[in-house]
Parts: sequence; C-alpha cells; structure tokens
Amino acid sequence: MQVIPLRRPWTWAASVLVVLIAAGVAWSVATNPAFGWPVVAEYLFHEQILAGLIRTLELTVTAMLLGLVLGTALAIMRLSDNKLLSTLSWLYIWFFRSVPVLVQLIFWYNFGALYAHITLAIPWGPVLYSASTNSVITPLTAALAGLGLAQAAYTAEVIRAGILSVPSGQTRAAKALGMGPATIFIRIVFPQAMRVIIPPVGNEVISMVKGTSLVSVIAMADLLYTAQLIYARTYETIPLLIVASLWYLAVVSILSIAQHALERHYGRGA
Repeated sequence: MQVIPLRRPWTWAASVLVVLIAAGVAWSVATNPAFGWPVVAEYLFHEQILAGLIRTLELTVTAMLLGLVLGTALAIMRLSDNKLLSTLSWLYIWFFRSVPVLVQLIFWYNFGALYAHITLAIPWGPVLYSASTNSVITPLTAALAGLGLAQAAYTAEVIRAGILSVPSGQTRAAKALGMGPATIFIRIVFPQAMRVIIPPVGNEVISMVKGTSLVSVIAMADLLYTAQLIYARTYETIPLLIVASLWYLAVVSILSIAQHALERHYGRGA
C-alpha cells in the first residue's frame, strides 16, 4: 500500500514567512549604520576588551570552583542524619538563595563599614593575624565572595537532587561488599549522580559567565565594565555593547558544546 504524506500547505507558508522576516531583520541590522559595525570590528580584539574577557573567565572559573566545592559539602551536610549539620546547611541555602547576588556583591564590597579590621586570635591569647578590612576585601575578593558563596547554595541543591536520584539499592549493595561510606560515595553514588548533576550545573556555569557582569557595580574590570569604560570615553555605546555581547555569545557557545560532550559521556549507560 502506497502511503501518501499529508499535505500541510499552511506549515510551508508559515515557514516561508518566518524566513522572510528573519532575512529582513538580518538585512536591517547589517545595513543600519547606527550599529557601528566598523567600530565593532575595531574593538572586538582590542587589548582592553581581551583583558576584560580574561578577567571574566577567571571570575567564572574561580567562583564556580568555590561553588562546587562548598556546594558539595553543603549537599552532604543536608543529607546527613546529624540534625545540626542538616539545619546549618538548610539555613545557608535559604539565606544565600533569598538575597539577590547584586545585593551580596555590594554588601561584601562595603564590609569594611561593619568591621574596620579582620583579626584572628586565640581566645584570651595572642593575636595571630590582623589586617585592615579594606586591604583584604578588595573588589576581586568581594566579587569572588558574592558570586561563589551564592553559587554554592544553588549547586548544593543540584548535587543533593543528583545524589537522591541514585537508587538506595546501590548503597546497600556496596555496603554488602564491605565498602566504607567514603568509598561508596566516591565510586558508586557520585558517578551515577553525575548524569543528573551535569545538565543543571552546566546551566549554572553559563549563568555564571553572564552573572559576572554584575561585578561592574563594584568597579571590577570584567568584560562589561571594560566596554563601559571605553564607551564612556568614545560615546560609542551600542558598538561596544555589541562587542561585549559577541564575546559572551562565543564563550557560552563553547561551554554549551562542552556541556553536551559531558552529558554524552556520563549518559553512556542510559
């Protein structure tokens, strides 16, 4: 029996309409002199822009490492039978997920208004370390604290969900083989949980790349702040914002490809 596909003329018409609209928008953007494409080409690989890009990548990597390490510890504490550890982890996650990251950045940047000096001392004993708060809480330190500590709260919930997704029978079987708790977590539970953890953590990394733009409020010379410094001098606002956007698009595209590769790697047994 010959099967004749159902004709969908309206689907083809809608597709042609969408292509025409997209082509019109692309032509308008490409030919509009207000976008300043020559200026975009001039500053795309400018040394100041590249320096800001490197700082953005450094902030992303360092803050995510802090978030992953602290978030893993918080997730384990949250799943602990110890009520004190579980409650402390819940309070941390509740607080840092409730306060906006922008507020946290400004708070850490102005931490010296609360404590003029940071002192480490033995109770009723000698002072081990003392320094001015402003010399310790620099814009870089404030940025890492604001981004990393907030990220740890979100990462903790992602890792907790991944651990809970592993069937409890896996843990019981590992215990029957004589494995200790640390070995069970490292060799049995965590590798299986990675299948669930990777997609949301990949999204968090991408969000972190874009979230680093918030540090411009504390005069941190990231990609966006560097572009702002340039267009404050040249008054070419739109072209410089396009330059920053193109670099964000490039970085996020590379991270998306890496995330897809990791998902395929950890999803091989599915």
